[in-house]
Amino acid sequence: MKVLHVIPSLAKVKGGPTQITLEMVKALRARGVDAEIATTDDNGLERLDVPLRQCIEYEQVPVWFLPRFSPPLRDYIFSPDLAHWLWQNSKNYDILHTHYLFSFAPTCAAAIARQQGIPYIATPYGMLTPWALAHQKLKKQIYSKIERHNLKSAIAIHCSTLEESQNVQDFQVSTPSFVVPYGVHLPTLQPQAKAHLHRMYGIPETTPIILFLSRLHPKKRPDLLIEALNKLALKNKKFHLILAGSGDSGYLSYLTNLVSSLGLASQTSITGFVTGEKKALLLQGSDIFVLPSYTENFGIAVAEAMAAGLPVIITPDVQIAPDIAAESAGLIVKGEIEAVQNAIAQLLTNPELRQKLGENGKRLVRCRYSWSAIASSLSHTYYSLLEQQPIPQALASDYLK
Repeated sequence: MKVLHVIPSLAKVKGGPTQITLEMVKALRARGVDAEIATTDDNGLERLDVPLRQCIEYEQVPVWFLPRFSPPLRDYIFSPDLAHWLWQNSKNYDILHTHYLFSFAPTCAAAIARQQGIPYIATPYGMLTPWALAHQKLKKQIYSKIERHNLKSAIAIHCSTLEESQNVQDFQVSTPSFVVPYGVHLPTLQPQAKAHLHRMYGIPETTPIILFLSRLHPKKRPDLLIEALNKLALKNKKFHLILAGSGDSGYLSYLTNLVSSLGLASQTSITGFVTGEKKALLLQGSDIFVLPSYTENFGIAVAEAMAAGLPVIITPDVQIAPDIAAESAGLIVKGEIEAVQNAIAQLLTNPELRQKLGENGKRLVRCRYSWSAIASSLSHTYYSLLEQQPIPQALASDYLK
């Protein structure tokens, strides 16, 4: 079975979908599925320095890179070369799996698949939540007719949570959906991570570190976290905040000015985008992870934090919140300053609770979010759909409700 995954960009600065797609294809290949990726050379405002129009090994995965049109047109990432390549090559695959919505690559792949009679699956990545549809609302309203047709014509829709499956139905799409979460790897333990991280940022050894690791975007509400920590600082609570992630320069300036105006500059480090060993160090060396998002269809950063043994504080709008609540792996609080403040205060004063929640989180990741189990579920689904058999019951959204 040959499967082609189509995504607008593999740039790390694009966040979760890039990492998820690469890991998904890697895990599928480990199970014997001949999976590849077609994408563009987009890298935000720049381009990836990769060979084009040939299959190369990229992050241990076979990838076809095609040049994007310049300028990149934000997340739409138009690419006539990708369209031409898909038209010429899609017929060489048994099934297409598109990633993301409201962008050229998945839209084009879906249209070509329909014209050539190739079955395809779509993964929405939380783009159908009420908040996401309201963001850049005019564009989404114009595009929704196209996107709805794409989703209705798919043979199935891959959702990462039950709530996302409901979002699909609320979008007036009745295509069968199946729920398979995204995965993360349990990290290699770094026993000296805490000491190293404290030294790196000049943080006193007894000061707890609070980590925000995600895109610096209004949707993620790092400003709410800063406001909550200001309330704790006024009560003389000791902490150091690390904001790790990239974002729009204007929003980054706003956050920097907010930190300064509240007198938190000496208690805050803004690292920019992190990956690899530095990211692992932040996850293993911090004490508490906070993500007070307006919406998050899964929250890959939350799962990574749990894999590292961090207790997490999130809002109910992070769609893996029910799993976290059921396994007592973190605190689920309203997206309000006082609620976030109180949750952080509770964990700052209770190291035993932090450890308990962290251990529960690692167990949750190990049991539910392992890539090997996820690849097994996806490969079984691919085969069932190609053989025109029902989606395995354990994966069907209706069965899980």
